[in-house]
Amino acid sequence: MDDLRVTSGMFFSLLGLILCGMGILAPGTRAPLTEANVNLYTGIAMLVFGGVMLWLARRRA
Repeated sequence: MDDLRVTSGMFFSLLGLILCGMGILAPGTRAPLTEANVNLYTGIAMLVFGGVMLWLARRRA
């Protein structure tokens, strides 16, 4: 793993999957001052970012 984009892409994708799972399976655990499902929205954003990083790493190789 020479490329840092692979490592960071895998990290953000894994973290995004965990947060999306928490947002879907336990929607009651949310930030106290909001009605939004922050875990789900943040997980989706991290999944997209991780996917872009992995795509960029694969495109270069």
